[in-house]
Amino acid sequence: MTGTDGDAAEYDSGGATAHPDDAPAGEASTETSDGAETITFDRSGIRAGFLTCLPIALGVGGYGIAFGMLARRAGLSVAESALMSATVLAGAAQIIAVELWTDPIPVAAIVVATLAINLRYSLMGAALGPWLGRLSPLRSYGSLLVMADENWALTMREFQSGSGRGAFLLGTGIAMWVFWVTSTIIGAAAGGAIGDPASYGIDFVLAAVFVALAVELWEGRSTLVPWLVALATAVVAAALVPGQWYILLGGFAAAAVEVVRHDG
Repeated sequence: MTGTDGDAAEYDSGGATAHPDDAPAGEASTETSDGAETITFDRSGIRAGFLTCLPIALGVGGYGIAFGMLARRAGLSVAESALMSATVLAGAAQIIAVELWTDPIPVAAIVVATLAINLRYSLMGAALGPWLGRLSPLRSYGSLLVMADENWALTMREFQSGSGRGAFLLGTGIAMWVFWVTSTIIGAAAGGAIGDPASYGIDFVLAAVFVALAVELWEGRSTLVPWLVALATAVVAAALVPGQWYILLGGFAAAAVEVVRHDG
């Protein structure tokens, strides 16, 4: 997926190369001569990301079980369900896809619906740009392939702390991928034996995970304004706009508010 040879990553400030061993002991990150934060990419960053994400990935696993059950009810085999999770890694989009799954498959409807849901990743990827932009394309885009909502939030917190671990996103993504695919297989294998996942509360797992992430991302009263704007916009959009566009519109509204607040 991307290099993990233990060497540090390149960054685009003058073509210089950063070495993780150059950092004095006890410091989370170093800076280049022009004041830019050094971004490293090594096995230690992958390991740190993987271990940090384990509790979140475990919670997402419950959501993966629910998806596996829904996929089997839609007519997908265990292998097809696992393949979908392994290559897509987007829970909300996958659930929408299997809910629309009929014979013949409404390809256009599925494409439009999943596009509306996943457009938020363009905003999330842009937010990581100041850090991932200093890595090679193979490492940055390879890491983005395993980005989901949960490990994006963890990675943003990690980068903002100044750790400079460019491989952190990849490590969290590996944890997410392993638990998501494994739980999908478990859910799909269970098939219709359990019936409706909602009757057991499994459908609430993802909401619980996002509540936990929101607590981690809380930075005080200043955080409240964009969150409330996003919430209000999403609620109104969900009532007025068909489909899942309320997710993207809420994100754009919050981003616009932050731009006005900081540049105004």
